[in-house]
Amino acid sequence: MNNILLITSSPRGSASHSTEIAGRLAAHLVDRHPGAVVTHRDLDAEPLPHLDGLMLSALGAANREGLSPRMFAATLRADAAIAQLFAADAIIIAAPMINFGLPTTLKAWFDHVLRAGTTFRYTENGPEGLVTGKKAYVVTATGGVYSSGPMAPLDFQAPYLKQLLNFIGITDIEQVAIEGVAFGSEAADKAVAEAKARVDDLFAAAAA
Repeated sequence: MNNILLITSSPRGSASHSTEIAGRLAAHLVDRHPGAVVTHRDLDAEPLPHLDGLMLSALGAANREGLSPRMFAATLRADAAIAQLFAADAIIIAAPMINFGLPTTLKAWFDHVLRAGTTFRYTENGPEGLVTGKKAYVVTATGGVYSSGPMAPLDFQAPYLKQLLNFIGITDIEQVAIEGVAFGSEAADKAVAEAKARVDDLFAAAAA
C-alpha cells in the first residue's frame, strides 16, 4: 500500500470526533505500511463547489475545446479529484451526520468523482464500477443512535455512503460508528473510546 486518501468533512475542526477516529485509522495504516503517503483532503477547509448548471454543462461537454475558462476550470477540479481517488490504495472517509445525511461538502466531492465512463459505466447488465481493488474505511459520527432502535430508519448517512462507494466499484468497506455523542460528555467520551477500540481491533485482527 503506497497511497492513503483521507477525506474529512466535519465543520468542527479539531473538536471533530469523526476526524479524530479517521486520523487514528490513517496512523494504523501507515504503521502497517511504512512509507505510505497520506493525502488529507479537508472538505470543510477547502470545499469543492456544489453542483450547478455550469459544472453540469462543463462535465457533459463532448469536447473541451471552446469551453469558457470557468467551465474548463470545473473540469480540471473534477479530474484532479478523480485522479486522487484512483491513485489511492485505501480511502478513509470521515462524515458527521447532519440532518440525517451527509455534510453537503462531502456530497459535493462525490458529485465531482462520480462520472459516467470514468469511475463507472453502464453496460447491458447495468452499471459497473470502475474504481476497483481498493479498501475503504467509513467513519460516521452521530448525535443519536442510528445503528439500531427507533432511529435506524432515519439513517440516510451510512447506507448512502456505502451505496455511493459500491456504485463506483469500492465494495470492501469497513464502518466505524461513533454514536450518541449528543447525550452528554460522558456518553461522547464512551462513544469515542469504543470507536478507538473498534479501530484498534480491526488492525489487531488483520495482523493475527
